[in-house]
Amino acid sequence: MKDEIIKVEELHKYYKLDKIDVKAVRGVNLSIKKGQIAMILGPSGSGKSTLLHVLGALDKATKGKLIIKNTNLTDLDDYSLAIFRRYYFGFVFQTFNLIPTLNVLENVLVPTIPDNTTDKKRHRAKEIITEVGLEHRMYHKPSELSGGERQRVAIARSLINDPEIVFADEPTGNLDSKNATHIAELLVKLRDRENKTFVVVTHDPNMTKYADIIFYIKDGLIERIEDRHKSKKL
Repeated sequence: MKDEIIKVEELHKYYKLDKIDVKAVRGVNLSIKKGQIAMILGPSGSGKSTLLHVLGALDKATKGKLIIKNTNLTDLDDYSLAIFRRYYFGFVFQTFNLIPTLNVLENVLVPTIPDNTTDKKRHRAKEIITEVGLEHRMYHKPSELSGGERQRVAIARSLINDPEIVFADEPTGNLDSKNATHIAELLVKLRDRENKTFVVVTHDPNMTKYADIIFYIKDGLIERIEDRHKSKKL
């Protein structure tokens, strides 16, 4: 498919929990195009976060195919997966995962450390921080920020290495409705401006109005797909 950046074929993920075999993802098939905001929607325990972790190569599938940028990630070893993640993926987590002793600029620059933090990267970090509306918080530490501001730092950090795909696990889960809306609108702005692909896990149906394609998951299976074909403009 033209412009297809993620393709999943019969993906399964099993793991053990207290000697019990848990089939968290059971034969998922999906396709996401470049520049889309794709949302995975489902209740707690539906397998949505497990699926996101497999799509983002943070965890390996038990079986099936995960093809990203025409590369079958299920064929890669751990080192090759780490390199692939570094250059093509960004991650946003529900709990922000900011380092409390570092200021906003330093937190955004953390993913650049393996390749050495250059002046060019530092300049880019300042641009991204300004783009997410936190230029006035550049040298503040996480404890001095609101929840919405911390999440914007996390989004800026996910963009510092210019990834093609950003994976976000419940990015609005710890926010009130006003801040959740601001974060969703920010994702749309970044998608429109930089042609990024976002894969977002959420349990909030109010988030779906910002999506281009929605995968409804239950008990590890995709129950329904809502494909809106063309990108939304706010």
